[in-house]
Amino acid sequence: MAFRLIKEKGPENEDVKVSFWIKILGSGFGTGYFPIASGTFGSFLALLIYLIPLFSSWIYLTSSIIFFFLVGLYVSEKMRRRYGEDPYIVTIDEIVGQWLTYLVGSVVFEIFFKYKPFDLDFQFATKAAFGVVGFFVFRFFDIIKLEPAKYFDNKDSGLGIMMDDVISGVYAGIVAAVITHLVWFRFLGKLLY
Repeated sequence: MAFRLIKEKGPENEDVKVSFWIKILGSGFGTGYFPIASGTFGSFLALLIYLIPLFSSWIYLTSSIIFFFLVGLYVSEKMRRRYGEDPYIVTIDEIVGQWLTYLVGSVVFEIFFKYKPFDLDFQFATKAAFGVVGFFVFRFFDIIKLEPAKYFDNKDSGLGIMMDDVISGVYAGIVAAVITHLVWFRFLGKLLY
């Protein structure tokens, strides 16, 4: 698979039947049906869900990542068989990767920046700043696919579809935490508070 910003629609295998629920889940609740940048819309939906009060708590975020990763393995494999190799319509992987960005970033904050007042559930402006930074950083890593993300992206399987975004989410979480710390706490946060 070559580097690409927009995935092209491949030929459909009409012999493989895909249920309505597999299409809804696999397409990231319909975001995969956007004709351009469907992965970006999937990531944006993940950002909006992340901004819901208390969703960023460890228990909700971690359990959502695990649940949707496991569901994603199954549905992305089914969708791949119907729509071809890494189909543009599958965006559940972007949702999981985006949420993993936020989880990893939160861990980085807890370990390395624990003396900063970064309480994601109570300071919405800080949470929103981290959410937006994490969104753009994840999109960057999801597009460039650093190893081993590129390795998994080249695998024609549901696991490959999911794992390249998981790995990109780990990279993005680390970088997003550092950027948010430097930009928000060193500059913008002081101006706003």
